[in-house]
Amino acid sequence: KERWFDPYNQNTYKGDRPICIPTDEEQERRRREGRPKCRTPRFLGLTGDDWFLAATAVSDTVLEPRTFPIPVGIQFPERPGSNDVFGKNGSLVFAQTFIAAASLVKGSTAYKPPDVEYRVALALQANYVDVPEKRVLFLDPTRGSDRFDYFLGVQEFFVDYHFANTSDRYDFYSGRVGIQPFQFDFRGFLFNDQQLGLRLFGNRDNNRWQFNAVAIWRLEKDTNSGLNDVTQFPRKDWILHANVYRQDFPVVGLTSTASITYNLNRERNKVEIDDNGFPVIPALIGNLKARNYDVVYLGYGVDGRIGRLNLSAQAYAALGSDRNNVFNGKEARIRSWFFAAEPSYDVDWMRFRGALLYASGDNDPFNNTESGFDAIFENPIFAGADTSYWIRQSIPFIGGGRAISINGRNGILNSLRSSKEEGQSNFANPGTVLLGVGADFDITPQWRVSTNLNHLWFDKTGILKTLRSEGTIPKEIGFDASVAAIWRPKFTQNLVFRASAAALIPGAGFKDLFENRDRDKFYYSVLFNAILTY
Repeated sequence: KERWFDPYNQNTYKGDRPICIPTDEEQERRRREGRPKCRTPRFLGLTGDDWFLAATAVSDTVLEPRTFPIPVGIQFPERPGSNDVFGKNGSLVFAQTFIAAASLVKGSTAYKPPDVEYRVALALQANYVDVPEKRVLFLDPTRGSDRFDYFLGVQEFFVDYHFANTSDRYDFYSGRVGIQPFQFDFRGFLFNDQQLGLRLFGNRDNNRWQFNAVAIWRLEKDTNSGLNDVTQFPRKDWILHANVYRQDFPVVGLTSTASITYNLNRERNKVEIDDNGFPVIPALIGNLKARNYDVVYLGYGVDGRIGRLNLSAQAYAALGSDRNNVFNGKEARIRSWFFAAEPSYDVDWMRFRGALLYASGDNDPFNNTESGFDAIFENPIFAGADTSYWIRQSIPFIGGGRAISINGRNGILNSLRSSKEEGQSNFANPGTVLLGVGADFDITPQWRVSTNLNHLWFDKTGILKTLRSEGTIPKEIGFDASVAAIWRPKFTQNLVFRASAAALIPGAGFKDLFENRDRDKFYYSVLFNAILTY
């Protein structure tokens, strides 16, 4: 007998069987067979015998002890008598997220695209943060050094419609409108988010060609959860994107993608204060003015394998104009570059990886060219991803800008932005260079262990020297070492437990910017994550 709560065996509520349609004939048949009435609402107007309901429930729990440079709250220090620029650096984050999602799908999707899909996903997060200093979590120092918050976000709300099949292999055209996930490249370097948009997509030549055309109107985000806030009017920030994928090009086993992305931002007259009281637009850097900018990203990437060598790589050129260089107030050209590659080699149950990333930096803040590369909304799956220190943690630019960070949380670029979620892109930044090695060990079908060691630098330090009024700042950020373990006790994704530990061993540049009297030898980031999925 089918049990609705069973995620492992066939279940109508996870799309294994079609749902019943409450026609008169169906109700009479059920009456004769002594079965319960069909309770699918009639107002949905469903017809046919190929409608499926796929319901999903997720519990995502995060516990995260960490350390990073924290400034002393000048007006109201947590410990009276503190007279250093830097305070205690330990902090704790706890976040519990519940996700409920449902898809109503027409069509047998085992071998062809769905005819129609309606999908909604809501996320409720409660989070708690405790830090040792005031004015880190709130602008108002009287509000203390810990914070509890919660928010309900709409992460997906879309309709997907299948226009036509174009071959007997089910090559197709489809369209999707609403709040939906977008990822512009293989690893999420440029844009990886769930946003309001229109997507036209399809494939050709037995799926060897795939294409996407996308228009996005960016939604506002909740400050502390990062979830979509549909109660606010969308931003004056629009994105047009088109890409094409070709399998087995230029060699068999390798997929290539070429893309063009246009980011149009018209928030020059906007003043945005986040939920904690900190200004995010304009960013409190340079002349303290918001900006209008137009940026075109030209991209090319590959993912797959060449013989025994696995390879994933992505390159971008960012070209455009910024109406307000925050250092001289004049219009500036945007000319910046990005390249990342991750080669890997498999030996039985082991995979050995390398990592290379270069994002150009700007060395002269006062000229008419901004050469620091910045993304639209990065969330990279690269070089350890959120288990590495530099990607997971955001480092405040103490003494160089107010409410400005060197890098963003779950981001790898040193962009000097006020906020990845709510702020503007910034192309006057020091850039990023990374060299790394790593390995993945599939010890058993239940256990995977991963290790990473990355060496990071700023590409250019001219902007840092200007903002900190220093004559020299070395480029070296330091070494980022991490180890992570994943345990799947049921051999499936229904129960997944992750634990990781990462340490940043500061280099000369990081020490110059952030070394305090305690002379911290390293900073750490520990992550415990439990994901339960129905």
